[in-house]
Amino acid sequence: MVESGTVLDGVRFASVWRGLGARDGGEDVFAWLAAQYASPARAYHTQEHIAECLAWLDRVRTLALHPLELEAAIWFHDAVYEVPASDNETRSAELAQQYALQAGIPAQRAERIAALVLCTTHAAHPDGADARLLVDIDLSILGAAPERYQRFERDVRREYAIIPDELFRAGRLQVLNGFLERLAIYETAYFSERLERQARENLAVATAALR
Repeated sequence: MVESGTVLDGVRFASVWRGLGARDGGEDVFAWLAAQYASPARAYHTQEHIAECLAWLDRVRTLALHPLELEAAIWFHDAVYEVPASDNETRSAELAQQYALQAGIPAQRAERIAALVLCTTHAAHPDGADARLLVDIDLSILGAAPERYQRFERDVRREYAIIPDELFRAGRLQVLNGFLERLAIYETAYFSERLERQARENLAVATAALR
C-alpha cells in the first residue's frame, strides 16, 4: 500500500512525457497535476490514488499495447475532480489531449490518451486491452484489504461532504450495487484472479452499512 501524503515522482512523469514525444519533460504539466491531486477538497482522488494506480501499472505493464499512453492516462484521469459535477472525466480527457498536443506529442497518441481517460467514467465495458487494464487499475481499490477499503469509503464521503446523508447513502448504494450486479467487476484475468473475491466482500460490507 502507498502511504498517504505520497509526493508524485516528477522524474517518472518526465520520462513518460518525453517517451511520448514531448519536446521537454513537462515540468509545468507535472506541477499542475501534482497541485490538482493535492487540492484540500480531495480526500480519495489524491496523489496517493495516482501512486497506487502507478504501482499496479508497474505489475501489468507487459500486458499493455501502448504502455506510455496508458501511463499518461493514469496521470490525467482524475486531473479534474469537482463534486458533484458529472463531466470530470470529459474535462480531464480534454486537458490531457490539450497538454499533450501543446507539448508536441503526436496527435494519434494524444487522442489515444484522451480516449483512455474517458473510459474511467465506468459507464460501459471498455473496448481494447489498454482500456480494460486502465479501468481495472482504477477499480483496484475495490479489492483492497478491508482496512484500506474502509478508508476509501470514508474518504469518498469526505469528498461528498456537501451532499446530505440520506442523498449520499442512496447514491452510493446505487453505485456500489451496480458493481455487485456485474457478472464480473474486473475486465482482465489478471485483476479478476487477484481482486474479484475481495472486492465483492468489501462491497457487501459497505452496502450493508449504508442500508
